[in-house]
Amino acid sequence: MKLPLLFARRYLFAKRSTNAINIITGISIGGIAIGTAALILVLSVFNGFEDLLGGLFGYFNPELKITATKGKTFNADSLVLVNIKNIKGVSVVSETLEEIAFFEYEGAQDFGTLKGVDASFARVNDIDSTVREGQYRLSIDDRNELVVGAGLRNKLNIQVENGLASLNIYMPAKEAGVLSQPFKSRSAYPIGTFAIQQDFDYQYILTNINFVRELLEADSTSVSALEIRCTKDANVQKVKSELIGIMGEGYTIKTRNEQNEAFFKVMQLEKWMGFAITSLMLLLMAFNMIGALWMIVLDKQKDISILKTMGATNKTVHRIFLMEGVFMTAFGMILGYILAIGLYAAQKSFGLVTIPQGFLVNSYPIAMRWLDFIPVTVTVIIIGIIASLAPASRAVRVPAFLREE
Repeated sequence: MKLPLLFARRYLFAKRSTNAINIITGISIGGIAIGTAALILVLSVFNGFEDLLGGLFGYFNPELKITATKGKTFNADSLVLVNIKNIKGVSVVSETLEEIAFFEYEGAQDFGTLKGVDASFARVNDIDSTVREGQYRLSIDDRNELVVGAGLRNKLNIQVENGLASLNIYMPAKEAGVLSQPFKSRSAYPIGTFAIQQDFDYQYILTNINFVRELLEADSTSVSALEIRCTKDANVQKVKSELIGIMGEGYTIKTRNEQNEAFFKVMQLEKWMGFAITSLMLLLMAFNMIGALWMIVLDKQKDISILKTMGATNKTVHRIFLMEGVFMTAFGMILGYILAIGLYAAQKSFGLVTIPQGFLVNSYPIAMRWLDFIPVTVTVIIIGIIASLAPASRAVRVPAFLREE
């Protein structure tokens, strides 16, 4: 194996008989470099969007969420709450209760979800940091107050600064008779607007949990979910296992990723579809390398003939030019990694590629993960080997004795 490696390395940097071969070789290595950089950057951009949107979900969805397997609500008595809080790794537990409601504000109407939360809710997910207008407050004295999603705020044309205008909330009455009203109505005052992500902004209005319990005529321990924040050093999966032991059957416990499982699956599918499409582009670029290697074989026919007369086998010759292709691929791949890391650093520092106004960030988010280098390396090397097979087979067919012309 040492002999093929030695000749392949020498041929990579050796002087060619014509300058055109050097140009074509440079173009093929450059194509591999650009393709490799594109693969890394495609994966990094998807990583960036995944981290960005995953972080936004974290402002609304907790690290762990307990819900009833059947039915909308369950009773969370004080003993259950104490046992959960005593689990090592649990930082905060919040009770929440939500239901679909009909909203009316000065003639504008729409459906949404009214979510009642307790005082610990903002500590679970830091939602108070997402308030864009007004303030995060859910009640004061006997006055029920609302923090409205930015999407619903726009659809209902809510004026947060108008402290006297109330939002009417309608929910089906628990026991609606023939003569009684089918809906139960209450009013509350919007004093803040939160902006997280479209799925939440156009759906949710937050208020205090006691107000929702009153609307639903539910008891004082009724909840839709228990939402949990873990300590920084906690093992979330271990905490989940202990929660399963405490809650028993009849409850579903999900981590943050599991709560958004469909979204993350779609993101992963799009990520690897982008990788596959870029790999096909790299495969097309590899045709340049086939041409470069083919011309090197033609240029080195005399050397191949001499090697064969000295005893080199067809297998040795085949390995020489196969390794030549691998060296060219590896050299282009290393250049591609350098290019990708440089562009990544520039995007992180200066935001080279910007996003139109109205999005959450000014430039494309990007996050480079070292594990992504493994599939990229394997893909590029395989493409390089495939591109080298035909020229290596051509080198084998060079006869041991060339006729002088």
